[in-house]
Order: sequence, then C-alpha cells, then structure tokens
Amino acid sequence: MIPTALRLLRRHAVLAVLTALLAFGVQQTAPALAASARIKDIVDVEGVRDNMLIGYGLVVGLNGTGDSLNNSPFTEQSLQGMLERMGVNTRGTNLRTKNVAAVMVTATLGAYAAQGTRIDVTVSAMGDAKSLLGGTLLVTPMLGADGEVYAVAQGPIAVSGFTAQGQGASVTRGVPTSGRISSGAIVEREIQFSLAELPVLRLSLRNPDFTTAQRVATAINIQLRGNRAQATDPASVLINVPETRRGDVVGLVTEIEQLRITPDQVARVVVDEKSGVIVMGENVRISTVAIAQGNLTIRITETPQVSQPGPFSQGQTAVVPRTDIQVDDQSNNRLAVMNSGVTLQELVQSLNALGVGPRDMIAILQSIKAAGALQAEIEVI
Repeated sequence: MIPTALRLLRRHAVLAVLTALLAFGVQQTAPALAASARIKDIVDVEGVRDNMLIGYGLVVGLNGTGDSLNNSPFTEQSLQGMLERMGVNTRGTNLRTKNVAAVMVTATLGAYAAQGTRIDVTVSAMGDAKSLLGGTLLVTPMLGADGEVYAVAQGPIAVSGFTAQGQGASVTRGVPTSGRISSGAIVEREIQFSLAELPVLRLSLRNPDFTTAQRVATAINIQLRGNRAQATDPASVLINVPETRRGDVVGLVTEIEQLRITPDQVARVVVDEKSGVIVMGENVRISTVAIAQGNLTIRITETPQVSQPGPFSQGQTAVVPRTDIQVDDQSNNRLAVMNSGVTLQELVQSLNALGVGPRDMIAILQSIKAAGALQAEIEVI
C-alpha cells in the first residue's frame, strides 16, 4: 500500500508541476507573441520613400456637366491656351461650352519607380462642374516638389458617384466631381538613389519611442552577431553595414525586416471631439477615484387641443395649448468607485455600467485627468 500511495503522490506532484509550467509558459509567451511585430511594419528605411506629384489639366467630353466659363475664368483661359497650341485662335470670342472642366491631378510616385512604368492618378474638379462622368483628361504634366516634371497623365476618368435630377427632386450618390485613372500616368523621370552603396543604413521609427528603438537595435545586433546597430534617438536606428554585406544591402535589409520585436507604447488616450471616438492604450491606469454621472432630463410635450363653441352660439373655434413638463433627475444617477491600478477593461466596464455615452465619457476622462488620477496623457484630435 505504501509504495502504491507514494507512486500516486509522485504522479500527482509531477502532473501538478507540469500543469503549472505549462500555464506559466502560456502566460509568458502568448502575450509576447500576440504583441510582437516585424521590424518591417514599424520602421522605414531612409531613402526608400514615396514622392507626391501634382498637376493642373483639363477634362473634356462632359455631357453638359462641366464648368460654366462665366464663373470659372481659369477654365476659359486654359481652354483658350490649349486651343492656341493646337493652332486655333479663340481670343475675343465668347465661349459657351459646358463640356470642359479644370481639374487638379494628384499622384504618388513610388520609390524606385522606373522610367516608362505607369502609376494611378486622382482627378478632382476645381470649378463648379457638376460631374466628371464620361470625361477624358488631356495630357497633364505631373510636377514634384522641385518643380520638375516626373510623369505625364492622360486618359478616361472612372467616377464612382453620380447625380440624377428632375424638376422636383435630385439624387446624388458618392462624389461625382472626383475620379481616378488607373495606370493613367507614365513616369518620365526616375529619382536616383543608390541603396546598395550606402555604408550606413538608417531606420526611422514610425512611432518614435526610446524603448522600441533600443529593442530594434538589440534584435539587429543579435542577428548580425556584433555591435552593428545603435539607437541614436527615439526615432532613428543606425546600422553599420558589414564589409561582407556591402554588395548585398538588399538582402541585409530583408533579413532585418523579418525580425520580430515587441513595440512599447506610451500610455495615451486619444479623443476625437468631432466624432466622439475614444481610443485608449492597454497601459492606461487609473488611481483610486470615484465617478458619479447623472443626467438631468427635461421633457416638454405639446398637445394642443381644439375648443369648439356650443351649438347655435356666437363663439369661435380656438386652439387651446396644453403643455406637459416632466423633469427626471434621478435616472442613471450612479456612483462607480475604481481602485488604484484599474486596467483599461475595468475602466470601460465601469463607465458602461453608468450608461455613459462617448460624449460623456470624454468629459469624464478629462475630469479624471484634471483630478490627477489618470496615469496617461490625453490627446485631442
């Protein structure tokens, strides 16, 4: 009996230890895996960037929905200048066409876009055009910030919105004065940048943070087996390219991008006053505080009644006002007490228990911050 009991006790002890180790491992590794991110998703390589392009052009072929030339003098001047380049003189004449619209054309030139490749462009009306549906953009030079032409756009416009109207009603869906031309611009000039010849790479963090920058540098040093990376500030990590990798910088960047780290974040509450959206990070903590939220509701109901005079009388029919006023200052009056170290989930649950909407929640968070109980910064956008 004794050996059997000892074996059972040992078996239960081993099972208990294994269960505890498994639980500890799950608790330690699951959050890390869930919160980890590739370096590729949190940094940008200096020099590998997009460039914004802009141009001014004309859209033709509109079915009477273009600019009225009397209200859009820039459209008339642009139309006359275009016709003059085509050998047609329209100076001194009164143009009345409504099939032309002046537009601004925007595009994004990707990094290392080669000459002859195509990019998408967006076309937006400038004047009082009602719709760009069915229009065609004429040749439009696309300029960069330095004033040089990097692409040329032209083609038919795809518009998702539309407008339909009659004598008594009109319907507008989407934005008919803005459209897109897929592959509508041809790259004419390349942006020269030699990545393979850089002796030092610089990674720029999209969300600057001291801890995150140091973690990125540590992960890179472990991968390269040496002290090659250094976090110089919260937004930058410098990497000295090894001599053996000078001709393979692209491969080096590929290896670095696939490394995983756990980004750190500042305890912050972001509030959008216009839409009532509130976003809170998981590091937000609340000290011991009591919150009371009550709404004073005044309901006024008008139920006018018609008073009829008696038969064969000389009275007149009159409308008698009847007003019912109800005041409710007791509903939704509750008190929530939150102890020190309250987490985000407990905060949301407590505020939801009060029946608090987004607008009232913004005021409550600002009041908690003013009381010094909110261990986070509030950013209003």
